[in-house]
Parts: sequence; structure tokens; C-alpha cells
Amino acid sequence: MIETLIFDLGQVILPFDWKRGYRALADYCPYAPEEVRRRIKETGLFDTVERGLVEPGELARRLSAVLELNVSFEKFRELWSSIFLPEPNLPDEMLAGLHANYRLLLLSNTDAIHYGWIVEKYPIMRHFDHCVLSFELGLRKPEPGIYQEAIRQSQCAPAQIFFTDDMAENIAAARLAGIDAVQFQSLEQLEGELTSRGIRW
Repeated sequence: MIETLIFDLGQVILPFDWKRGYRALADYCPYAPEEVRRRIKETGLFDTVERGLVEPGELARRLSAVLELNVSFEKFRELWSSIFLPEPNLPDEMLAGLHANYRLLLLSNTDAIHYGWIVEKYPIMRHFDHCVLSFELGLRKPEPGIYQEAIRQSQCAPAQIFFTDDMAENIAAARLAGIDAVQFQSLEQLEGELTSRGIRW
């Protein structure tokens, strides 16, 4: 019997589009969105930022130098977080109903700026009992250690956990850890997966 539900954040709970971010940054620097993307990618910062190895202020300073940005940290934070769309993929009522019956966890590769922004801007985050975050642990999916921490926080056996993520490699790693995991495709598909397991909301 499932006791804990674990959700990925990006593209499961919240849709995001990096092109939105590149366009937003381009409005404040001399480069077109595609050049913004190339310059950010060349820094190699994504992995280290999501492992918590680069502090938010340092990220802002380094990317501001690369992009020739002249904005405050708060403005950088807004631009960096503009990748997230306004409406979550999953209805608030659904997560509220699930939380009434199960322990809910978030398992995400993310950085401190994005996570802080999401907690501030999206009330849906209140439904989660605990968040297992790459930047806090120094681990990223699909590395085994981050799943072991998620299992520990779930307070139940791996077979009693249901997990959904949009990335196939993250699902495969969760299954290796003994977790019942399915790749997220749509709200309707997720509802079917939950219903087939007797999960109610």
C-alpha cells in the first residue's frame, strides 16, 4: 500500500521554459536570447549551482559579468526565475486532497534562487511535508544518494512510495532504489496512474 507520494518539481508540479528566461535576460543586456543561452551554457554553472556549490550572490555576479547585466540582485532573481509559468500543472485541490491522505514530498534538482522564488510565489508548495533538494544535499538525480535521502524522509519502505518525474533516467534510478515510479506525461495520465494504485484524493 502506498503511504508516501513524491513529486518532481519542474515540469511536474510547475511548468517551465528556459526560453522565457533567456528573453527576459536579453531585455537587460546587449545580447539576443540565443546568445544569452550560449553564454550561460558555456559557464558550466548549471551543475554546480544545483549542487549548492555556488551561492546565489556569486551566481548573480558571474552571470552578470558574462551577460554584461547591470541589475540589482533582486532584479536578477526575478529574471532568473522568469522561466516558471504562472499556473501549476497539478491543481491545488488535487494536492490538498492527496495531502489529507498521504505524506507528500518534493524531490528536485534545483537551485537556491529558484526554490526560494517558488516558495514565495506558488501557494501550492504548502502541501509538501518535506522537500529533498539537490542544492541542499550536493546531489542530483539520478544519483543514488538523493533517492536514499528521499526514502529516509518518506518514513516508509521504498515499495510504499509512489514517485513521478518527467525524466526517464530519473524514473529508472528510482525503480532501482525499489520505488514505484512512473514518468509524468500529463495530468490525465497521472490521475490514471494514481487511481490504478488505489490512491485517493
